[in-house]
Amino acid sequence: MTDVKWHLEGKYVEYCSCDHGCPCESMAPPTRGHCTGLVAFEVDEGYFGDVRLDGVVFGATYFFPRAIHHGGGHMQPILSDQTTEEQRGAIFTILSGEGQPAGTMFNIFSIIVEHFHDPLFLPIAFEWDVKKRTCKIDIPGVARAETAPILNPVTDGEVQIRTVLPDGWVFHEAEVGSGMAKGVGDIKFDYAKRHSSLAYFAFNNNGMAYSYEEAKARYGLDKVA
Repeated sequence: MTDVKWHLEGKYVEYCSCDHGCPCESMAPPTRGHCTGLVAFEVDEGYFGDVRLDGVVFGATYFFPRAIHHGGGHMQPILSDQTTEEQRGAIFTILSGEGQPAGTMFNIFSIIVEHFHDPLFLPIAFEWDVKKRTCKIDIPGVARAETAPILNPVTDGEVQIRTVLPDGWVFHEAEVGSGMAKGVGDIKFDYAKRHSSLAYFAFNNNGMAYSYEEAKARYGLDKVA
């Protein structure tokens, strides 16, 4: 168990093989029975004890054979090649869920992921705009992904879907987009027009760092449109 104080906050994106809207958030099974894809984080402000984590980019490819709460998951962590040894140690300790309360994000993943693939240290391109519902991720030789607004099939107008989770464990609010993702590393996937979420995140030793009301005030969540 670690008693080192830490804090991370910044930008988050997820891609999964389900149709638009995340079934896991509404207690429904995955659209195609399994869940696979990519998550990525860009830290705007962060620390682990005396180690600053501002600007760190990290993510993971993943595969779950059923809904994620059933476990049996595979995950391959990926950290930017610009990270220092101290930053890598800090991120790995945070991702381990060590000393974190039950039901918090990294604690949950430490339980449901049963197969960890060797971590990778590579360039990670991260372009993110929550208001436009756009994102691009490029990890050479491993994965690339892109989010675009969902379009109405009749009018071609942009459709806004917002996930609101006041008691969420990953984010409080997310803008939903249409995701394309391809993984060519240990964990392989290839799909388009599937689920993608963009959100601000903030975590610390106790889980979510801000309440829903605090996050709305800090990020202007209800003003994103």
